[in-house]
Amino acid sequence: MRQENIRNIAIIAHVDHGKTTLVDQLLKATDAFRANQQVEERVLDSNDQERERGITILAKNISIEYKDVKINVIDTPGHADFGGEVERVLRMADGALLLCDAAEGPMPQTRFVLSHAIAAGLAVMIVVNKIDKPGADPEKAYNDCLDLMADLGATDEQLEFAMEHVIYASAVNGFARLDPEDGNMDMFPMLDMIVDDMPAPDVDPDGPLAMQCVTIDHSDYVGRIGIGRVYSGTIHDGDKILVVKNDGSRTMSQVKQLFTFDYLGRKECTEAVAGDIAAVVGIDSTDIGDVYTDPENPVELEPIEIDPPTLSIIFEASTSPLVGREGDIVGGRQLKERLFQERENNVTMRIEELPDKTGIEVSGRGILHLSVLMETMRREGFEFQVGRPRVLFKKGDDGKMMEPVEQAVVECPGEYSGKVIEVFGNAGGTMVSMDSGTTQTHLEFKIPTRGIMGLKNRILNVTHGDAVFYHTFLEYGPYAGEIGVRQNGAMISMSTEKAVAYALGTLQERGQLFVGPGDECYEGMLVGERSKPGDMVVNIARTKSLGNQRSSTADIAVQLTPPRSFTLEEALEYIMDDELVEITPQSIRMRKRILNETDRRKWAVRNGKVNK
Repeated sequence: MRQENIRNIAIIAHVDHGKTTLVDQLLKATDAFRANQQVEERVLDSNDQERERGITILAKNISIEYKDVKINVIDTPGHADFGGEVERVLRMADGALLLCDAAEGPMPQTRFVLSHAIAAGLAVMIVVNKIDKPGADPEKAYNDCLDLMADLGATDEQLEFAMEHVIYASAVNGFARLDPEDGNMDMFPMLDMIVDDMPAPDVDPDGPLAMQCVTIDHSDYVGRIGIGRVYSGTIHDGDKILVVKNDGSRTMSQVKQLFTFDYLGRKECTEAVAGDIAAVVGIDSTDIGDVYTDPENPVELEPIEIDPPTLSIIFEASTSPLVGREGDIVGGRQLKERLFQERENNVTMRIEELPDKTGIEVSGRGILHLSVLMETMRREGFEFQVGRPRVLFKKGDDGKMMEPVEQAVVECPGEYSGKVIEVFGNAGGTMVSMDSGTTQTHLEFKIPTRGIMGLKNRILNVTHGDAVFYHTFLEYGPYAGEIGVRQNGAMISMSTEKAVAYALGTLQERGQLFVGPGDECYEGMLVGERSKPGDMVVNIARTKSLGNQRSSTADIAVQLTPPRSFTLEEALEYIMDDELVEITPQSIRMRKRILNETDRRKWAVRNGKVNK
């Protein structure tokens, strides 16, 4: 197969704009779909969390064939926390499909991936999806996409290409049209446009071999598998190749197995030609950015730089009194082995053991990036505890402290905009723009990553749940000084017992509860939030003292408000520096780092937290 018969296309979309369904229909249209199999089984196969969260966590490839042209489709993550994937996989593409909702238009997180696609010089084709949705305005969505591209600095050629190449689709109904009203009911107009107008790979098929590894897969049997695009020449099974690392070091290696992508999976082959995407087995300790090239005529390619992590969390073996009741794997050694295995597979995370061996520091691009790893591990049967996420600072060129800054976007009804601005002001945010529509107000802020933690709940509270909130990493900016932390104190259990309804009935008058009757609690565990500052140690197992008198109002049932439950991300954002989140396969609990009240007081005195 020559490069003229290959198209490498990346799909760019916001969280729920129908990316999976669109790929599903493209596969059906090329007769590659087998027995009504859902494309989610392959395209979204990292784990069940992707379906739950509605996002693509890992970039993945599939391949379809149409009119003797092989179309490699690259699914990109839409969330900024997984930006390490985006920056690399777009190097494999020559064009991109910008998928947007006909009613909503491009969303804030679409901006993140699109900015990288434009910077990579990709030809962008606009796909306006869900044109059959109530309230759809395909023309407005199309114009908003062009405005966004112009705002992100697209070249005249990219804008002109996007203006001339637009598809109006309904992926769920399986049709793509050149005009919203033309009546076509299949996907062939989109496939024809990809084959006829999207650029073929600009490569040198007769030159020396050059292939760059942009994604790492891992197998327990063969180790690391380097996946990337062949930029020139042809790579063969069994070839002796030169591996050039990002730092310039060189080693010789041999290709033991070679795969190319084939519909929903990979197939073993003897060669991969320039322009195609291949997976190579046999390169020891291969890493992102490695260039596989001809030993006699080595080719130099631009190194791949991965954006540095912005948050870190310490993972520790659980020291909870309830350890081992819900999880199968509780040891510190197994936790270390699992995280070091993750280091082999996940190059966007930095995973290192602490010098004092008390835990493992895991650094990533955001709360979601880190919580996905925790969620995966708890489903594997691990029980462990993690501390509060810490922002990673760095020194600027002038020696001053720099911290990560996020771009935050809130869309809410106009009457709540003042309260939203106040919330951001208290968290160290600065308003950049405000656009008032007929019903919704669009607000944009710059805010330190430290200020984002716990912000979503506060925004939903002040807007009565009517706000939509997004944020993406923007840049490193000057240190913004101290930012307000949680104001309310916690209710802390004084004993290891089950919670009793009678005790909870009196405690709920003092604040909000996190546990219900019958829940297992232990000394030092957070069981509620006070309505004012300062922690309070409480007895969650207190029962009513019984006398021998009878009363006409005896034993009136206790009316309890349902306890507040926390997702993993919410718990991580809620805790303070002296608190931990205990994670088990069945529960997420918050606790004090030091469980005993007397020991906590001694620690506070020794560290100058209180007067002696």
